[in-house]
Amino acid sequence: MKASGTVFKYGDNVDTDVIIPARYLNVSEPSELAAHCMEDIDRDFIHKVKKGDIIVANKNFGCGSSREHAPIAIKAAGVSCVIAETFARIFYRNSINIGLPIIECPEAAKDIEAGDQVEIDFDSGMIYDRTKGTQYQGQAFPEFMQKIIAAEGLINYINSRDKE
Repeated sequence: MKASGTVFKYGDNVDTDVIIPARYLNVSEPSELAAHCMEDIDRDFIHKVKKGDIIVANKNFGCGSSREHAPIAIKAAGVSCVIAETFARIFYRNSINIGLPIIECPEAAKDIEAGDQVEIDFDSGMIYDRTKGTQYQGQAFPEFMQKIIAAEGLINYINSRDKE
């Protein structure tokens, strides 16, 4: 599995309240959540993001409340992967559970800039900044996590196994 797109870059401690503001938590439709994704930290995000684009952030991405709405909003906005120096643990698990690929890679998080064209190989964990001609070794997904992501989330993965 691979992903590639243009980078949106954020700093440390991007919490779930700015990923999807609490005022929209009464919404469960992914497309409606996507319409408000990142609006409190980046008003232009939803107007500029394209299918396949990538979010890169520094430390502790997804901290704050444990709401699943945050990774759902990111995925529904079209983001193909989030790269960060570190993730809040509950955000990490929620992301995998809904099929949003995320990779911890401190070097990539520090060096990659907004607007860079980046490609990620999930099998190897390699991250390629095509704009700068640099590459980084991120954490490859174990096979079972790749299957969950390929199935678009844990529930779909479990349901597909039940049919086998």
